Amino acid sequence: MNSYLKPFLPLVDFLAVVLGKDTEIVLHDVLDIDKSIIAIANNHISGREVGSPATNLVLKILKDGSAENSHALTNYKGVSTYGKKLRSSTFFIRDDTQKIIGLLCINIDDEKLVQFRDYLDSILQQPKQQDKTDPIERFSRTVDVLAYDSIENVIEAYGVPPDRMSQSEKIEIIKKLNEGGVFLLKGTVMKVASRLNVSEATVYRYITGIKKEN
Repeated sequence: MNSYLKPFLPLVDFLAVVLGKDTEIVLHDVLDIDKSIIAIANNHISGREVGSPATNLVLKILKDGSAENSHALTNYKGVSTYGKKLRSSTFFIRDDTQKIIGLLCINIDDEKLVQFRDYLDSILQQPKQQDKTDPIERFSRTVDVLAYDSIENVIEAYGVPPDRMSQSEKIEIIKKLNEGGVFLLKGTVMKVASRLNVSEATVYRYITGIKKEN
């Protein structure tokens, strides 16, 4: 464990007690994204445990540097392993060079509050709040599940099955996966190669070409 993260360990149980059983608190060490969770409280909410991997959102943040000028992301949508929608926030923990080395995450299951709000809206005849977008973060219990979900989401969004994709379309898929940080996970190249019906060498060649373009 990174020594910078040790002072944050007591916060996990502290925040869990203060915020209650419907709030999951997670501490990530991003130096090992395959097993990034080093502490977790109220894990019944997402079903994850110590040693579970980072999320798709964490991979994207580490890959594209989108958190470079911010201290946290707050009140965004997440979805648990069980499909439950959550309200999530993430605090970025940095070292002396301002590099992100850890994350302190709060995931709130506010389904009861939403139901109560909708009940009040029905009484007060207020319009229900509409969902804006699909959840942007998925909490996976294992690296394999995280990799599988990430790959399938990109392929499904593209709208063409791999056996009908042209070379340029497969390169585009790999480009999107690379942008999402999927290849930061160990063993992902093999999974992508199998899914796209190409060799691992081909995937590596496409990735190299994409990096040269950038």
